[in-house]
Parts: sequence; C-alpha cells; structure tokens
Amino acid sequence: MKTTRLAETRPTNRRRPTSEQGDPNAEDAGDTEHEERGPLRRCAVTRVRLPKEEMIRFVISPDGVVIPDLSARLPGRGIWLSARADVLETARTRGAFARAARGRVVIHPDLTHLVEDGLLRRMMDVAGLARRAGQIVCGFAKVREWVVGGRAGLVIQAADGSPDERKRVLSGARDLPVTVVPTASGLGAAFGRDHVVHAAMLHGELARRFRIESERFAGLSGRTSPNSAERSAGRCEQAGT
Repeated sequence: MKTTRLAETRPTNRRRPTSEQGDPNAEDAGDTEHEERGPLRRCAVTRVRLPKEEMIRFVISPDGVVIPDLSARLPGRGIWLSARADVLETARTRGAFARAARGRVVIHPDLTHLVEDGLLRRMMDVAGLARRAGQIVCGFAKVREWVVGGRAGLVIQAADGSPDERKRVLSGARDLPVTVVPTASGLGAAFGRDHVVHAAMLHGELARRFRIESERFAGLSGRTSPNSAERSAGRCEQAGT
C-alpha cells in the first residue's frame, strides 16, 4: 500500500503589518493605552515618563478637536504632554496630536494660552475652597503672622506686587514653599476683593493641590516660581519687620 507523506508545515516569514514594525504612530498609541492604567505617563513628544500630576492630558472630541483635560477625567484615550510651553508647541506644530489620534485633528490656534487660563482658574478655585474652609488668609499682616508662627504651609504672592514687600513678608522663612500668580486682581477675586498681593495657606490637601496646579501653570507660562531656599538667603537681614 502506497502511503502519502504529509508535507511538513513550516512557519512562513510573513511581513508584519506596518503598525507593528516600530511605527512611531503605533508606539504612541500603545504606550498611551498601557500607561492610562499605571502611575506614570509617557509624554507624546519627549517620550519621558513622569507622574501624571506633572503633565497635561488631552483628548480628541468626536469631531476631532483637541481638548485639554486638566482634571484628567474625560473619557477616551488620553494624549499626555509634559507641562512645558516648548513641548506643547512642538506637539501642536509637528503632528504629535494627529499621530496619537491616528487621524486628522483640529487644534485651537491659541492652545497654550487656553491651557494656561484653565490652570489659573483651577488655582483660584482651590484658593476659593481654602477660603471657605478657613484654611487661607490674605493681607501683609495676617500672612506675616502665619509665616512667623509657622502656620503657613504655602505662601501665594502676586507677581505685580511690590518686590520689597514680597520679600519682607517672607523674611526669615527658610524652606517655605512660595508660588506666584500673575496679578493681584486675579488673586483678589478668590477673596472677593479688588486685589490681594499676599496669601498664606495651611498645610494640607488644598495646599498640595494649589502647588500642583501652580507648577503646571509655571511650566506652561514660563513664570518660574521663586525657590524659597534661594530667596531665604536675602530675607534674614530684613527680619524683624
């Protein structure tokens, strides 16, 4: 009886689809899907992983519009960027949003300022919450009292206030976190006043949230918050005010 030998089946070296061959578009999408479930996020421009609180999340609306998701709660796959103006500009001008979305997108022409305004509103919202909870004071005398008494966990100052007065209120306060907001009128709105140059917040969750938002705002706006340790060197000689 003649037997027929079955042909051996060998794996065929098939070419993988383009999306699996190290295509940067696929890499962006895959990283995003994975890192949405982890503690870190990878920046779509720099490819650096950072804690999500230090980054800005964007989503694409159903009609293809790039939407800042500052609370990181909107549905959909997120596109994460480091909170820096140059990174956002690179993403806007070099197609990072379109690559991550795998399609055409619509980008607001003034996206950076749109994000800045959103972050500033979030900062003032936190300040308003702290005011209603009795965790923040404003005015030179009250802030100075909290600084000297060690009650202040965070000092907030308006950039357009008197530089000398801003130094005096912090005299001798080494290692005290200090954040800066653009205008006294903006800070005053959180207190129902025309303008406020100095504010101090108690230690706690609200102070932590304010610092997070202020650091993201500083990165996007280029307004670097003063380092308290560096500034303290010049404060001690002004102590006693």
